[in-house]
Order: sequence, then structure tokens, then C-alpha cells
Amino acid sequence: MMNFKPSTIEDIDGIFDFYDLAIAYQKTKFNKQWQGFDRDLVEKEIAENRQWKIIINDEIACVFAITFEDKSIWKEKNTDKAVYFHRIVTHPKFRGHHFVEKIIAWGLQFAKENNLDFLRMDTWGDNDSLIEYYQKCGFDFLGIITPDYDDLPKHYEGITLSLFQIEIEKQ
Repeated sequence: MMNFKPSTIEDIDGIFDFYDLAIAYQKTKFNKQWQGFDRDLVEKEIAENRQWKIIINDEIACVFAITFEDKSIWKEKNTDKAVYFHRIVTHPKFRGHHFVEKIIAWGLQFAKENNLDFLRMDTWGDNDSLIEYYQKCGFDFLGIITPDYDDLPKHYEGITLSLFQIEIEKQ
């Protein structure tokens, strides 16, 4: 049984363990890696119900964060009604479960319930394998941009980003 639930403060050490696992994995796959994250940021996300977990058989299998604005990256498009996905991390034990596809399905329902128009995400501008993967999952590739670095985590400094979105179908 798979469930999506908001993360709790009791999950925070586990979330940071997931980030460490992701950084180790990134080092084997790509020339860029996350540089770690601010604990206060994650605590704020938890308090605002923006840090999520996917649970399978009482184990956290995947974590991800959402936000409803991302001005440094999406600039003028930030005024759109969207949910932005960040830091999707799958525990190695659960790789192959296609969690991005499951997060998209969850996100489409979440967006409809919250009257949002788009699901959005980004990745490094030169990460061709993730660009291809996100498109296979249903995201439209919108191109490559240079973000405003001021309010972004350290791993964004000096890079370009690929932007992706799925437009929510109105019914």
C-alpha cells in the first residue's frame, strides 16, 4: 500500500538522510551535486505542509518538497497559479517504483483541488538524462534559463536550469 502524507518534524533527520543518499548517488551519475540544505528551510516546509513523503509498508520510500512560488527560477511566470516540485529523492531500496510518475498523478489531483494551473519543476540545464526522463514522464520541456541566484541554495550558483511544466486540464 502506497500513501502520500505530509512530513512531520519527527521525519526531519530521515529527510536529511535521504538528501545525503541523493548526493552520493548524484556523484555517481552527474558532474553536479546538491550541496546540502538548510535545516530551517526544511522545518519551515514541514510546518507549512510543503514537505511530503511517500510511504510503502510503513517505510518512507520517497520524499519531495512543494512550493507555490519560485520567483528566482520562474521569474515572470511565477505569477501563474502553479505547484513547484523540488528535491524528489527515492530511497535506494525503492528505486524503480517510478515515483516521479506517481508524484505527477498526485500533483494533478492536488492542483485540481487547489485550483492551480500548472505542475512545474526544474533540473540542471545540462542534465540530458533527467531532461529526457522528465519529458517521458509527461512534462513539457520549456527550455533553459539562468536563474536569479540570490535566494537559491548553494548548488544553484553559476548554473543554468531546464524548466518543465504540465498544464492542468480544466474539466
